[in-house]
Amino acid sequence: MYSSFRSKLIAAYIIGAGLLFMHGLTVKAFAEGMLGVNELKDTIMVTDTGTECPVLGCTVTVERQKGSFRHDEKFRCPVHGIYISPSSFEYGDMRNNLLWTSQEDMALLKKIFKVKRESRMERNSSEDAVSWNAFRYLEKNNMLSGLLSYISGAAQVGPEIIYWSYSQSEGGGWTGLNRARMEFGEQIKRGSEPDIIVKTKNALFIIEVKVSARNETKPTPRGQDKGYLAGGEGWYKNVFTSDYNTVAVKDKKYELMRYWLLGSWLAKEQNCDFYLISLVLEGREPGLVPAFKKHIAETENRKYKRLDWEELYGYIVKNAPAGEDKDALIKYFKNKTANYDSKRKLQKAFKIE
Repeated sequence: MYSSFRSKLIAAYIIGAGLLFMHGLTVKAFAEGMLGVNELKDTIMVTDTGTECPVLGCTVTVERQKGSFRHDEKFRCPVHGIYISPSSFEYGDMRNNLLWTSQEDMALLKKIFKVKRESRMERNSSEDAVSWNAFRYLEKNNMLSGLLSYISGAAQVGPEIIYWSYSQSEGGGWTGLNRARMEFGEQIKRGSEPDIIVKTKNALFIIEVKVSARNETKPTPRGQDKGYLAGGEGWYKNVFTSDYNTVAVKDKKYELMRYWLLGSWLAKEQNCDFYLISLVLEGREPGLVPAFKKHIAETENRKYKRLDWEELYGYIVKNAPAGEDKDALIKYFKNKTANYDSKRKLQKAFKIE
């Protein structure tokens, strides 16, 4: 049922984006509906039965959500069209959470959704939406080469960005990643799905994005090992110094383990350098790099790095071309919120003034 609903929703997004394009409206037409620090209440009232709308000046109270987030009308503010929970909210239209919604952008997203396993881009706290807003901007403004050169310390040219395993040049799931998935016992439709992959002429980058979440994951009993130890002719022993249980279960680095394993093997197959990048909030998970590096075998051609969102923001401010799109992205970073905390106080997403 959810798949059917989601398909209809996506179709509506695409049609709506086309109508905007035909009527000559700009990207900002929908971005103006985005709710951030300047549009939301600093604190909200939540009772056992109700949650007030977080938008400034709104007096609506909806029924309180409990358990998983739902799109029922009883949780929807009729004035602002958002679905509300005690900690977060979702837009009625995904485009309100996105900066780049031209006809071309929405057509690309429609293709991505055919291979992407799930999407919650309408959720205010969606890491996918933040990823799209930042990396689609970098792609469209030819800034990926510069950013990746900055991260790696080596010149990177000819970048191709792959969003959630979708390859624009191949028009479907990237065959390279699919090959790596199968090599290590994963099913293509249920395999590892990095947020961002970028191929350059001499390197492969996997960028794992976190905003509110942490880099702590463990395998389910069904997901134990698969073919991670045997795949690639025992490639695990070449790139890890700790055993699987220590990395994936005890230290909860299951997701990073998979990306390091599959990405380094694929880079070896393509005879290029490999970089696994954790994109995280400044000050969050301060011990992340040493906590993972102690388990892996780095070389001159195989590196694990951390990049803070605030550092990425600083790079964009310094290097992006002047214009309305840059202004919109800067405003987005400054105004972006995370969830309401347990005391019902609004949290900023980034440490940016």
